[in-house]
Amino acid sequence: MSFDTRKQCVAFAAAVLSAAAVPTAFAQTATPDVATVSAEALMQENWRETIARTAVPHEGCFEAEFPNAVWVEARCTVAPDKVYVPHRSGGPQTVGNGVDYAATVTNLMSAAVGTFPTVTGVTSEKDGSSNVYSIQLNSNFMSTAACNGHSGCLAWEQFVYSSSETAAFMQYWLIDYGNSCPSGWNAYQGSCYKNSAAVTVPKEPITSLATLKLSGTAVNGGNDTLVFTAGSKAYSTTGRDSVTYLATAWKQAEFNIIGDGGGSKATFNSGSSVTVKVAVTHGSTTAPTCASNAGTTGETNNLTLRSCSGVSGATPYIQFVESN
Repeated sequence: MSFDTRKQCVAFAAAVLSAAAVPTAFAQTATPDVATVSAEALMQENWRETIARTAVPHEGCFEAEFPNAVWVEARCTVAPDKVYVPHRSGGPQTVGNGVDYAATVTNLMSAAVGTFPTVTGVTSEKDGSSNVYSIQLNSNFMSTAACNGHSGCLAWEQFVYSSSETAAFMQYWLIDYGNSCPSGWNAYQGSCYKNSAAVTVPKEPITSLATLKLSGTAVNGGNDTLVFTAGSKAYSTTGRDSVTYLATAWKQAEFNIIGDGGGSKATFNSGSSVTVKVAVTHGSTTAPTCASNAGTTGETNNLTLRSCSGVSGATPYIQFVESN
């Protein structure tokens, strides 16, 4: 779409919104720039919601750009060899390392979408350096065919955006599988892990947090798909569901912004408040449960969890605030 055409679309949307929402006298004195920006922001948010739920045409990596809800094939890259570890016992009672809410359903979920609808007071964040963090959408620990009968083994799947690695990808785990990992897997402290192909994404500053969205989809016998949206662009990568068999056992979804691997911590400035929303698709309008202390990742942040609520509807979700 040309710049002129896009400008016309935005101006038209702004005019419609103004005419519907305010009296004529006020509309005549409204600042056009403000109205245009507001309309553009609304259109982009609707687009991010649409593209997050738009299927990619086949296995691989893809990109899309507002206002087009069409995926264009992109080059896949090798994901960074960095571990995003499962949680350990103990630790401080800030977010992460098991201390987190998870959207929980009694049947199976096929998709989850994580967003940060309200962000206030956030001006800086560090994990060693500024604007180093990960956004993760994590499954529950699962007993699936991926463990190949190994006693005590649990499969685990993470959808990850790494700001420092400028990459989005899936990380797969066979927890407590043993050090003799299957071919193509890496050994890590008695467990095994490997990554999907990665799609290259920008390094987003923490001040853009409210425009970032991460979703994961699982199809039994097909592909699992990650979609990461940032502002007016979206990025996607896929992997076979048979790596962990996520679609056969996905009952919880944890979503948050935390340290960028290795059990590290994302430290926000004092006065930060972040609203976290996790919407799920599970074949029902029933609200998911806010399961407490149900997080699975070992990375953390320095925010404290507040109350959580589950909401029913066409796209049921949980929502909570974390702040310091």
